[in-house]
Amino acid sequence: MSVGIHGNVGRLVGLLCLALVIGTACRGQDVKYNFMPGTDFSKYHTYKWVAIEGASHPNQIMDAEIKQAVDSQLASKGMTKTRWKADLYVGYQIAVDQERQWNAWGTGRGFGGGMGSATSSTINIGTLVLDMYDPGTKQLVWTGNATKTIDPSSNQEKNMKSLNKAMAKLLKNYPPKQK
Repeated sequence: MSVGIHGNVGRLVGLLCLALVIGTACRGQDVKYNFMPGTDFSKYHTYKWVAIEGASHPNQIMDAEIKQAVDSQLASKGMTKTRWKADLYVGYQIAVDQERQWNAWGTGRGFGGGMGSATSSTINIGTLVLDMYDPGTKQLVWTGNATKTIDPSSNQEKNMKSLNKAMAKLLKNYPPKQK
């Protein structure tokens, strides 16, 4: 059962949130990350998925697809997923914000001539936040987020390709290079 999602509103939020990472959009993902200074990331070899208390998640299918995309990226970095004791705990949450977009056009020159029009529309901006915790210290050691304009596709293969691309971009700098 998905966490924190109920009824029609929940299904809409789940769809919009997944579209963040699997939809096609007019702009690429905006990706940011941060990490705890002084953390020795070389000691992390295994990880375990954990639920973040109070976090929003999509339905079970979308949840599995997001985790599969992250698993693939972490495996490519030499990490091993486990269901038991792990060096690192990994969790995620999603959110959708709405912004007003204005489109205007006009013809004519100078004052008093020509015609014009303006329309507004609501665009949905989705964010996926991925957090990594050290279970021994119970401290957040790495966090990253991907933000994207939501424009979902009905093509499942295209959606998965976009999701994998987003997670590759998000985890490109994991583990972080420290000075």
